[in-house]
Amino acid sequence: MKKPATTPEPVEFPLHRAFTFVESGPVLLISTRRNGRDNLMTLSCSASMGFEPTLGICLGPWNHSYAALVESDECVVAIPPANLLHTVVAIGNCSGADVDKFSEFGLTPRPAGSVDASLVAECLYNLECRVVNRDLANRYNFFVLEGVKAWRNPSPVDPRSFHAVGNGTFIIDGETVDLRDEMVKWQHCI
Repeated sequence: MKKPATTPEPVEFPLHRAFTFVESGPVLLISTRRNGRDNLMTLSCSASMGFEPTLGICLGPWNHSYAALVESDECVVAIPPANLLHTVVAIGNCSGADVDKFSEFGLTPRPAGSVDASLVAECLYNLECRVVNRDLANRYNFFVLEGVKAWRNPSPVDPRSFHAVGNGTFIIDGETVDLRDEMVKWQHCI
């Protein structure tokens, strides 16, 4: 790789927006069920926590899904395809207290195998999860989830996911580069 003739000096960035540097995971839909009623919420604040199917998510008591997650200790984390970007934003702009989001947005709930929350059939992947740690929930609204069963869509309309980068902007996945042959130290991850 060729180095530029001059390397630019770093430019200060607003600290309150710095979370966008690391918030590069895909935008998620969180499916919960409370009192026999399904709900979906849009979430962009998540963290993979290693090679096991463990992840952290941030959601607070202002979210309608919060009570369902706290009461049931389970959910489905779904990765929507890029063709649902506008739908996912619309899901995030309304409350499950007022709207049946599966019905309102034409999404298909499917029964999960190990949790009560529904899978989202149109999504690329669905990960059934249980809350395994909520020590940071009161202070940071952070829940640790462990995947208990995973599903993939065998024929998605659009195989790309998308990522929030702040200020209402998103990056849609593009080119895929296969470097599996070069991952000699990490063959166990392939």
